[in-house]
Amino acid sequence: MFATRPAPRGRGLACVLLASLLTLGAAAAPAAAAPKECKPKKGTMQLPASEPWAQKRLDIKSAWQLTRGAGVKVAVIDSGADYHPQVQITKIIDETHEGHRGDCVGHGTAVSGIIGARHLSGVPFHGVAPEASIVMVKQSNGSEGDINKLISGINDAIAEKPDVINISVRAADHSQLRAAVQRALAADIVVVAAAGNVTGPDDQDVPAYPAAYEGVLAVGAATPDGRRADSSNAATPVGVLGPGTDITAPWTGRAYMRGLEGTSFASPYVAGTAALVRARFPHLDQEQVRRRIIGTADGPAGAGTGTGMVNPLLALTAVMPYENGSAPVVAERPPSALPATAIAKVPPRDEGAIGIAMGMGTGVMMTIMLAGALALLIPLGRRRGWRPGNAVSRS
Repeated sequence: MFATRPAPRGRGLACVLLASLLTLGAAAAPAAAAPKECKPKKGTMQLPASEPWAQKRLDIKSAWQLTRGAGVKVAVIDSGADYHPQVQITKIIDETHEGHRGDCVGHGTAVSGIIGARHLSGVPFHGVAPEASIVMVKQSNGSEGDINKLISGINDAIAEKPDVINISVRAADHSQLRAAVQRALAADIVVVAAAGNVTGPDDQDVPAYPAAYEGVLAVGAATPDGRRADSSNAATPVGVLGPGTDITAPWTGRAYMRGLEGTSFASPYVAGTAALVRARFPHLDQEQVRRRIIGTADGPAGAGTGTGMVNPLLALTAVMPYENGSAPVVAERPPSALPATAIAKVPPRDEGAIGIAMGMGTGVMMTIMLAGALALLIPLGRRRGWRPGNAVSRS
């Protein structure tokens, strides 16, 4: 996690603005001498045969069935990037003007690789959005930087018209930093930033900027079991978590670094997810993309976890009802149960009425039978002259 030095204090706003103007004007000045030391920690060429846990946990390859981020541009504001077989940087903007365009820390190479490292056969590591293009905005040659270079870096990134900006940098609140972030959001750019690491008692209750600004997708670091890493800053209003412990990523010297930890490396997992979402849903604006990622995470796990671990596949497949309008579409409430009086009850059995009906029915039947008998006997009597019939003899 990078830290930035605050702007000069005690001499008023004019001095702050002067410092910013000097930094911004440095692009027109001759390049300064290269830094005295540019010796990033040495990486390794040895990787385990299996995929890193972060890739398996996020099920990134399943998301690739829908998109790999083609057509999306991601700006990374970091320590630069060295050449790596898996990491293709389309452009480098150097805010430091110190004559070294590579990565003197390794940090920027790792972050860029997590976002967009190409998938190579036989290599277990890959990025989240391997077909996205990456613009590197180099804002520091060390583990600390100047807040004015961070501000100018955001402004220069905006000029590249990216779809997503990743900022794995922790700074103090600053009016010009806030304004730069607001310009990015107004330009319909998804701004993803690390929530910051807790390095001691002095910063455990201090939010990190620009992650803490409204509209920024702040990312905390998660462990393999989905809980917040102890080093992840809970004072920053976290939106979601990304894998942030025991991370493997590309490194300088065409190598890899294992065992990385921090919100710096959690943030690019979410930035890569934002690139996938923007490729899959190009009609969504930056706020809708941010809400989609937050709304499809795996669920909170305590303070500083936001809505939980980012879920790339669900972010690409979920149906979000609020995306068709400015307000969420709420389903109508189901009708309430009918009142007891709505349906007439079956009347009780009336035994008296049944008896009368049966008696009347019997009388009718007897009358019909009598009428039938008379209809048979009367014609017979007339033919016989109403005389009695012959007697029957007995033997």
